[in-house]
Amino acid sequence: MTNTIIPAILISVSSALFIAAVSPDTGSTRVNETLPSTVVSPPIPESVFLAGEQVPIESFSVREKLDKELIINTYRHSSSILYLKRASRWFPIIEPILEEHGIPNDFKYLAVIESGLSQAVSPAGASGFWQFMKKTAPEYGLEVTSTVDERYHVEKSTHAACQYLKESYEKFGNWALAAASYNMGMTGVEQRLEAQGVDSYWELHLNSETGRYVYRILAVKEVLSKPETYGFQLTEKDLYHPHEVRKIAITASVEDLSDFALNNGSNYRELKELNPWLIKESFVVTPGKIYTVLFPKTVTE
Repeated sequence: MTNTIIPAILISVSSALFIAAVSPDTGSTRVNETLPSTVVSPPIPESVFLAGEQVPIESFSVREKLDKELIINTYRHSSSILYLKRASRWFPIIEPILEEHGIPNDFKYLAVIESGLSQAVSPAGASGFWQFMKKTAPEYGLEVTSTVDERYHVEKSTHAACQYLKESYEKFGNWALAAASYNMGMTGVEQRLEAQGVDSYWELHLNSETGRYVYRILAVKEVLSKPETYGFQLTEKDLYHPHEVRKIAITASVEDLSDFALNNGSNYRELKELNPWLIKESFVVTPGKIYTVLFPKTVTE
């Protein structure tokens, strides 16, 4: 693996740029000189796979759509750097859950394009790492009440996403369509396959969002798995590491979470950061259910 960008297309500024500016005070002309600069097109892999399925990169349409997403993720520096930092914290939690459900490891990148590995809320109200809608969440085992919203529970929402992806794969028989259905819905994908008489994502004509969706997953996979190739130089100390936590089981409602946190050697801010699924300042337990709350591990533990 090379540690530098391999240019596919090289756009070179061969000479220095001179910018003339007139001073408002003296009327004199000054010349600013900038150093020559180079912008390159990121490399497109010779072969591409999604969840073990080969992507038809020889198709000009497929190749150019992937190229677009690689360019976006290579030069949208702030977002890609945050993805790299957050992945170090959250992938170790997500990956074992995917494996438990038989979902290919590549689907961790779906969470990246859905939420940037953050507790995002979309304009439509989809929430959490996996962007479940409030109405859909209970269908996949996520509790949403006045004080609890498990769409913001990383582990539980990952289990829920796996359940959806497994159902979709059983319906369509390939992972690219299963991924597309996460954006469009199974019914939407099925209707378009039937209307257009094709059987693969790569042949479908789709709306802009779903048409880009799987290519975005592929591009993020490329950049995050080979960051140096795309110009990102992060060291171990730059990354966000998994939280060191201790777990407390709760079977009874909590009237004041601030007091609860203080009584457990923490504070409300830390409680909320580690348990974003607790959405109010109190906590009402569903009868018969056991909840696990995370607190920072203390120095002596």
